[in-house]
Amino acid sequence: MIELKTASAAELEARKAAIAQEVEAEDADLDALEAEIRSINEELETRKAEEAKKVEIRKAVAEGEGKTIEKLPTEERKEMTNEEIRNSKQYIDAYAEYVKSGDDKEVRALLTENVANGTVPVPEFVYEIVKNAWEKEGIMSRVRKSYLKGNLKVGFEISADGAYVHTEGTAVTEEALVLGVVELIPATIKKWISVSDEVMDLRGEEFLRYIYDELTYRIAKKAADELVAKIVAAGTASTATAVGLPKITQTTIAVGNIAAALGNLSDQAADPVIIMNKLTWSAFKAAQYAASVPVDPFEGLPVLFNDSLPAFSAATTGVVYAIVGDLGEGALANFPNGEAIQMKYDDMTLATSDLVRVIGRMPVALGVVGPNAFVRIAH
Repeated sequence: MIELKTASAAELEARKAAIAQEVEAEDADLDALEAEIRSINEELETRKAEEAKKVEIRKAVAEGEGKTIEKLPTEERKEMTNEEIRNSKQYIDAYAEYVKSGDDKEVRALLTENVANGTVPVPEFVYEIVKNAWEKEGIMSRVRKSYLKGNLKVGFEISADGAYVHTEGTAVTEEALVLGVVELIPATIKKWISVSDEVMDLRGEEFLRYIYDELTYRIAKKAADELVAKIVAAGTASTATAVGLPKITQTTIAVGNIAAALGNLSDQAADPVIIMNKLTWSAFKAAQYAASVPVDPFEGLPVLFNDSLPAFSAATTGVVYAIVGDLGEGALANFPNGEAIQMKYDDMTLATSDLVRVIGRMPVALGVVGPNAFVRIAH
């Protein structure tokens, strides 16, 4: 008898054919042959059923059915950009602590980009505070700005011939040109304020707004004062290293003073403004009212107030009390580290008074670069 479980289907079919021959023999054991053929048929039916089941399973798998493997829930995390990080409360709080302590490890750990060798980025609202301070400072908002590292050399024209009309066939006239170079060397403007322990206990944005509002305004104001001082101190004739600026004398306040200054500006000074002390402005307005004529003593020009210039009433002989000129054409401010203000704090110097000194610092190079772009009015 064949072993049913190990025999192949072909072997089982062959055995069935053999049994059909054996039943014809005279001494055949018909009962045994009948039992064997029944067992072979059952084995073949079992195998057919198993194969059919396998076909169904393969089909189900192909169509996406079958046993479902449970998917474990995972936390979906959004990768934040550096800009989003800088605007987050976590970063603002960390930046406030950095300003207080000088330790920037926590701030840098929050950033996705490597800033190990660079300046720690300020929160976005701090940048806006700084930007607004420079824009609101009337003088500095009009000055040309650059952001180049190191000393900056700016060429200017001391003297030059005008253009020529050339007629075909005649000799070309060569321009006589003399150039000078102004070198702008950065200097650090510093401003510090002393604050109480209660202010140092302020958190995050509240602390940063308090500190930056005050220090940024004062630094921008000091930059304007320094530029005014450079304009006042300029010589009247250009040299190889410095531009010359006209200086006129007006010992009385009159409605025609500004007009006289305008007449001495270069053609390139196309967008002039007036810089003076508020008390000087009042003196000009008084002269206007006294003249009883509808004449604007300021010729329609914007007036920018700066108290580093003396009032006309306090100016002595030769002292400049007003400036007329084009800040965009005649001046340049170079910020080698950008317009951001670096902060440090000192909790030791005034410790006995329970005060902490917060210091803001900014390197900037200021220079007068346009000959005859300003006219000084002196007493």
